Amino acid sequence: MIEKEQDLSFDHVGIVVADVDAASTTLAGLLGRVSWTRRFDDAGLRVSVRFARDRSGLVYELIAPLGDASPVARALKSKTNLLNQIAYRTRSLEASVARLRTQRAVPVSAPAPALAFGGARVQFLMTPLGFLFELIETDRITHDFRSREFPAQRRSRS
Repeated sequence: MIEKEQDLSFDHVGIVVADVDAASTTLAGLLGRVSWTRRFDDAGLRVSVRFARDRSGLVYELIAPLGDASPVARALKSKTNLLNQIAYRTRSLEASVARLRTQRAVPVSAPAPALAFGGARVQFLMTPLGFLFELIETDRITHDFRSREFPAQRRSRS
């Protein structure tokens, strides 16, 4: 039994896709009415992402590689780990990583700022159950769901 209070709040499920725009259209077709954020092309993390919220409130992150060096490029090529991560918010990245390490979770990335979270640091850990945790260091996130329709947007290389 874990004695310490857990400092994790569910945020989203991440799905690796080949193209965020094409996958947005597909996800909207699968789920029906969906609210969308803008697309974030994050050169620092080497991914392009967009968030969708379904009618039940579940948030999905569509993640596409930005170049061959992207950390999700291998998953896409091998068609494995496409349901990529479950993301949680935390007030302290270091404290949560330390606690999760006691449960045999292994960091697979260093902390890095993420454009989609206003520069808040994110870090990924492989759990002993074989899936990734994404930790987002922030008390709360307000995803800016702007529309119910998939927005046609031009790519911005931020």
